[in-house]
Amino acid sequence: MLSGDPAFRGKQVYCTPLPRQHKLLAAAQMKGKKEIGTGAHSRSKLTHLDQRGHVRMVDVGAKPVMRREAIARATVRMEAATLVAIIGGTLEKGEALAAARLAAIMAAKRTYELIPLCHQIPLEVVQVDFRPDHTRSTLEIEARVATQARTGVEMEALVAASTAALTIYDMAKAIDRAMVIDALRLIRKSGGRSGTFVRPEEPTSRGGLSGTSV
Repeated sequence: MLSGDPAFRGKQVYCTPLPRQHKLLAAAQMKGKKEIGTGAHSRSKLTHLDQRGHVRMVDVGAKPVMRREAIARATVRMEAATLVAIIGGTLEKGEALAAARLAAIMAAKRTYELIPLCHQIPLEVVQVDFRPDHTRSTLEIEARVATQARTGVEMEALVAASTAALTIYDMAKAIDRAMVIDALRLIRKSGGRSGTFVRPEEPTSRGGLSGTSV
């Protein structure tokens, strides 16, 4: 049939024998199965996904109760005059640092209401510190959270740091709407099966901010 087709006239046409076609098709199907299997294996490493890829709340009932701690930081970049007003407490809304510290503590305690698959954890301490850098016109925020529980408090620390940064923005936006909240990151975590994590570029023994804190 192909020999009479004008599209193939004067051209060499190669046809794969039928048994060979079956082998190629079977190989392609097996490759697809291997790829699917690899994806399922990858998903199994994500504790909030089951083998079908559905989200789930991790069962931590079998984990031991132990001391767990996490430290997170965030940076707020702003105009030099804005930083001076925040540190000096001269903003029209009032004491920005005090408001941000309280907001961070409140948010950390309610992380399970904000992040769907987080557990409700009894927190032992939420410590929030601020370090102004007048050279770079930045305010570094650090939140340290600790508990005795069956799961870690990384999300609580991150929520605390980010909420403090958002509160700083809210308190000072009247004079500087161009402020940038930047570099929200986990600095350190300890406790649990995965052991201790320390961010390489910011090594610290307990996560204390270098320089003068306010």
